[in-house]
Amino acid sequence: MKVGILGTGSYVPEKILTNDDLSKIVDTNDEWITVRTGIKERRIVDENEGTSDLAFRAAQKAIEDAKIDKNEIDLVIVATMTPDYGTPSTAALVQDKLGINAAAFDLGAACTGFVYAYTAGHSFIKAGIYKKVLVIGAEAMSRVIDWTDRGTCILFGDGAGAVVLGEVENGGYMASHLVADGSGASELLVPAGGTKEPVSKEKIDNKDIYLKMNGREIFKFAVRVFPETVEDVLGQAGITADDVDLFIPHQANIRIIESIAKRFKQPLDKFFVNLNKYGNTSAGSIPIALDEAIKEGKLKKGDKFVATGFGGGLTYGSILVEISK
Repeated sequence: MKVGILGTGSYVPEKILTNDDLSKIVDTNDEWITVRTGIKERRIVDENEGTSDLAFRAAQKAIEDAKIDKNEIDLVIVATMTPDYGTPSTAALVQDKLGINAAAFDLGAACTGFVYAYTAGHSFIKAGIYKKVLVIGAEAMSRVIDWTDRGTCILFGDGAGAVVLGEVENGGYMASHLVADGSGASELLVPAGGTKEPVSKEKIDNKDIYLKMNGREIFKFAVRVFPETVEDVLGQAGITADDVDLFIPHQANIRIIESIAKRFKQPLDKFFVNLNKYGNTSAGSIPIALDEAIKEGKLKKGDKFVATGFGGGLTYGSILVEISK
């Protein structure tokens, strides 16, 4: 049995926050942000939107694209680091919004979340436990950002992407590679809000409820592990970078993407880039890019793509997939 993508969908909030808008909040400007990151604008949830709302809208589009009845979905997996609540899971909220009877759980692997969730969804189907799995990467990063911290507030945005996985006749999953290195946990984390450091007035005053990131170390980490994980999935499949039709990297920084293109001696146009429009949407990054790549005709039936994520955990990994439809 082969397992592949039956449909894709994505959703981003209507509100646009440009670099010029940010220059009115912190000491920065459009040129500074663009040159260092490649980001021009990002989407921001409104006061009534949460991660589950973004995930639900992306899920609706993916189910419609798959041309299946929503009740065929057996399992909902939501990859996110910005859940609506500590409990219940965001996936359970999406299941309810969809009005379906299905198992549901969240998966936390930060910016690598979708790659992890895709692999999990594939495995459930391959094992014969479920037939159709809805895999979503969704984030409302603006909710965990300190808008006075120039090092992080310029980078992140909100959005969600989704895929429906199921049995296919041709193509589908080819390889996966997942890694975690918890020794680097302190380089990217939200210090307070969990059981280790519960929320308190002191934690709020210290802004420990917001994302903290060592940007320089994360950049070095990404450039180091990106080639490793891509080479692993290519090796599993017995192919080379030249055989890949499109690379879909986590949309974090254009300099990282340019470095990887050079490393694999591939033209930059083989790397799908939309971070200029959305910034870093963490677990939403890859599925949004995947949906846009397919809708724009940059991926068609028989094409192979590698999606690579890296982020908090620290985590990283890749999937190699052949388009089935």
